[in-house]
Amino acid sequence: MTMENINGNKWQLRLAAVVIFLLGAAAGALAPRAYHAWFDAPRASRQARFDQMLERLKLNAEQETQVRQVFDDTRGRLSALRKESEPQVKEIRRQADERLQRVLTPEQWRQFQQLMEERRSSGQRGGRGSGDQRTPDER
Repeated sequence: MTMENINGNKWQLRLAAVVIFLLGAAAGALAPRAYHAWFDAPRASRQARFDQMLERLKLNAEQETQVRQVFDDTRGRLSALRKESEPQVKEIRRQADERLQRVLTPEQWRQFQQLMEERRSSGQRGGRGSGDQRTPDER
């Protein structure tokens, strides 16, 4: 190797390190914004639709208070029902998994589990054990 090649490689290495550092800094700076856009946007969107509904109904102050109370009470009752029924739902899913394992080959079972994990991670409903991933405030 010549001295020029060694010096050229050093500069390439330094340049790569700087680029990697800058990309890491940019990702770190953008991560909080992406997190909030990903997780807070659905809640804000629901709130905006709810507020728009109230406005379109042209409710007076008393009606608006009562309508909000009805929705809050309903949300609480549904949340309690989900918590109450969760053990039964898990047991039914566990039993279904046992039955499926008896029907499927070991390779098919692994594929099935992978498919269910993909559904859970993509946010699709209906995956095994996924339940309702929203917090009670989001429901």
